[in-house]
Amino acid sequence: MTELFAACSCFGLFMAVGSYQLARIINRRVGREICNPLLFATLLCGAVLLLTGTEYDVFYQNGGQVLEFLLTPATICLAIPLYKQFELLKKNAAAVLAGCTAGVLAHMAGCVLMLVLFKMEAAEYISLLPKSITTAIGKGLSEELGGYPAITMANIMLTGLFGAVAAPPLLKLFGIHDTLSQGLAIGTSSHAAGTSRAVQLGEVQGAASSLAIVVTGLLTVATAPLFARLVNF
Repeated sequence: MTELFAACSCFGLFMAVGSYQLARIINRRVGREICNPLLFATLLCGAVLLLTGTEYDVFYQNGGQVLEFLLTPATICLAIPLYKQFELLKKNAAAVLAGCTAGVLAHMAGCVLMLVLFKMEAAEYISLLPKSITTAIGKGLSEELGGYPAITMANIMLTGLFGAVAAPPLLKLFGIHDTLSQGLAIGTSSHAAGTSRAVQLGEVQGAASSLAIVVTGLLTVATAPLFARLVNF
């Protein structure tokens, strides 16, 4: 099987796209959040890697580069709902800034708590700080501050997957019915992966979540260096 992956450089790409589409079909039939296409595709591809003993680099090869290349334009496309709901977001600019600020501070406080409870090393702690922002920013920020970019990317992926799957039931559990608040909560906590789910909830949620990605990213870049210095005390 490993030889097959090595022979077909885009096999991983085809499998990732195919498993995602399969999950969409299952999700429409089952109607459960646990069948989230992004989660399903990730678990299926991971299972194939484990069962066949195939290295990640061999599995994706050139196909992985295609996915990475498409990441930026896919993120830019999230600006479409943002443009459509610009006036609403502009009217609630103070609420947007307050919500994103609260989310970033809560995230940073959680990282500090884990630092103390688990007696983490400095690099491990720093690697967690950018986990709620998009990969394009988080990877570079982690590397610049002295963290492990690979761990940061894994945390970003897991955070996004959790947000995409758990956001709707959590919003319902805590009684958050305002569409703007729903979008801000999802985008602030689970970046682009969560935003893909927010877009499905509605245009306002998608727009608010898209804006939250930008605001949260900027706030994290500004505050992460300050929280990173805590390991020196």
